[in-house]
Parts: sequence; structure tokens; C-alpha cells
Amino acid sequence: MADHNFDIVVVGAGMVGASFAALAAGSSWGQSLRIGVLEASPFVMPDLSDSFDPRVVALTETSRQLLEDVGVWQQIADRRICPYRRMAVWESDGTGHIEFDCSEVRQPSLGHIVENALIVQALLQRLAVLPNVELLCPAQVTGLQRYADGQGVVIELADGSTVSTRLVAAADGARSKVRDLCELPLRQWDYGHQAIVTTVTTEQVHGFTARQRFLPEGPLAFLPLRDEQGDCHRCSIVWSQQSDKATELMALNDAEFCLALTQAGDHCLGEVVAVDKRYCIPLWQRHAVDYVLPGIALLGDAAHTIHPLAGQGVNLGFQDVLVLAEEVQRSLSRDLSPGELNGLQRYQRRRKPHNLGMMATMEGFKRLFESQTLTLRLLRNDGMKLANQLGPVKNMLVRQAMGLG
Repeated sequence: MADHNFDIVVVGAGMVGASFAALAAGSSWGQSLRIGVLEASPFVMPDLSDSFDPRVVALTETSRQLLEDVGVWQQIADRRICPYRRMAVWESDGTGHIEFDCSEVRQPSLGHIVENALIVQALLQRLAVLPNVELLCPAQVTGLQRYADGQGVVIELADGSTVSTRLVAAADGARSKVRDLCELPLRQWDYGHQAIVTTVTTEQVHGFTARQRFLPEGPLAFLPLRDEQGDCHRCSIVWSQQSDKATELMALNDAEFCLALTQAGDHCLGEVVAVDKRYCIPLWQRHAVDYVLPGIALLGDAAHTIHPLAGQGVNLGFQDVLVLAEEVQRSLSRDLSPGELNGLQRYQRRRKPHNLGMMATMEGFKRLFESQTLTLRLLRNDGMKLANQLGPVKNMLVRQAMGLG
């Protein structure tokens, strides 16, 4: 007999896992389910009173709506968010550029820049008040056994206790323990890049514009932030660099780094006048060959990780959440187990092509803008200029990026 028994166990209480638990537990079809959430390490809310979380996400409208549906968006918005109304993309070595504006697609914004920690905190607070959710933390998964009839799973924890469930929703990140225990094969490769992330203060206000400049060594993004007082001189940066160059940049002192960043950003916001603590993250592409087994489904980074080129990683995870919830609901409506394989396979069929397509697109963009051959440089510059002049093409691109297309 297991120490804990649930209908659904979510492994991982990050943005993707916590949102799936909140969506399932708060829905009309899931209110009778017993849902457990396992998190390996306690969440400690950083003190963000005079700083920003260096990790941010660019939420699409679809992702924002999910957070609203689970009842946390207003709480996040009351704290601090920054809508971005325009986007500017240009190349360092050429004249190619493209600009997007929310007014062109009759939307109030193109999306919202939100700190990861604020989203996780709001979701955990939501889970704490849902009567059918139990958060087990810290709870480190060490073993996993599937019933022979495929109707359930027993999870073994580091403290010696066990948890039984009819469905394991594994949202335990790129180094997923559940994925490894299930021996689900993984295709992965090192991009040879590292992403430097931090928060900077700029001479000029950002004007609610997200900016991305393509450099030979990798893209640089300035994502607008706004504090509680409405100040708009802060941006989150994601600077993808070849690994050796990233090491050199991380070794610079703050003044030297600000100067290098100002030059790399083409002085688009004047001088970069201050920088918070910097973090450097190795970039890998990973994709699970299969997302599901009887009673088990991978979500988010456990199933796929992509280059942060367009900030789509978490948004793909939130789309996984929506589709898995729909398929679990469909199985339950037929008096089947939430971990019933046919339903999980429908989830995989619906999500895998989209995720692979986005991964291929990001890989294509990365290679296109890395190439220094004259022909490709001319093609990408002319292509960006042409797309910028074609309103219908731009509108289609931006609506797809927003999750509206």
C-alpha cells in the first residue's frame, strides 16, 4: 500500500507543472480528482523589492489566458508586468530590419514580459487553496514502477515513501528524472552557445518595445521591464554567445560589460548604465522521441527544449498543458483512467508536430543568421526588408507569434 494515493501526480512545481495542476484541480471535470504535486526542492521566493528576477518569459496571449483561467493572472498583474507593444528586429551586419506593432493586428499588446518567480509564486499560492491538491515538498523522485496492466504508477521518493497514481504528468525540466527512469529516448545536441541573462538599466526608456539584434556570434534581446513605480529604464537581456566568447564576457567587470553590451546593442537605448548579477546558461536542444507511456506524459522542458531565440520555450510548455488537460478530460468523460494510453497518445499526436516545427524553425533561424556567406547575408537582409514592407505577411507572423493565428 502506497503512503500517498492520487488520481494525478504532477512531478515538478515550476510554471508548467503548477499550471497543469491548477488547471486540472480547478476545472469542473477535475474537482473530484485527488492531485498530488511533487517538487524536489522548496521554492524560496527571492526578495524582488529592489530588483527583478533575471529569468523572465515573454508570454503570448494564449499563455496569459491560461494563467487567467487558473485564477492567477490578476495577482501577477497587480504585482508587476510589462506589456510590449512593439518589436524591432535587425541585423548587425547589414540593413535588414523588421518591426511589429500591436496596433497593426488590433491588439492592446504583442505579449507581456513577466518574471518567472512571480508566476511560480502565484501558482503555488493558488494550489495552496485548492482543496483537492496536496503539495509534497521536498519530494525527490528516485524510482518508478508501472503496474503490469498499465492502470497505474508507483513513485518511490528519496525519504523511502511511495506515491501511487493513475497518471504521472512529468514537468520536471530538461533533466527530467521521470523521463530517465522511464528510459524514454532523447535526441539532443549542444548548440555550442551559452545565454547570458541579467537585468540592466539603460539611459533611454524602452518605450514598451522588445528589441532583438542578430550578431555573428548570436542574438541579443532587450526585453522591457517596468517596476511598481512605472519606471521604464530597465530591461531583461538574453545574450546568446558562442561558449568561449560568453566566458570572456562573464569575466568582465560591470563597467566593461555595460560597454560591451551597449556596443552589441547598437546603442539602441543609449548607454547601458548599470547591470545586475549575471548568469550564464548552456544552451542545448532536446526532444523526447516519445512523450507518453501508459500512465505517464511528459510536458514542457521534460519533452522539449529549444534555443531561446524567440522566447517560445515556456509558451510551448503552456500549450502542452492545455492539450493534455483536454485529453485527460476526454478520457474521464468516457469513464476511462486519466492515464489511459489512447488519450495520452492523442496528446502526443497533437503536440509533437507543433513542437518539432518550432524547433526546426528556431534551428533554421539560428543557422541563417550565423552564416557569413555573402549570398545568405544578402538574402536575409532583403528578406527582412521585404517582409517589413508587406503588411499581410507581417500581420500573419505576429498573430502566429501571439498564439492567435
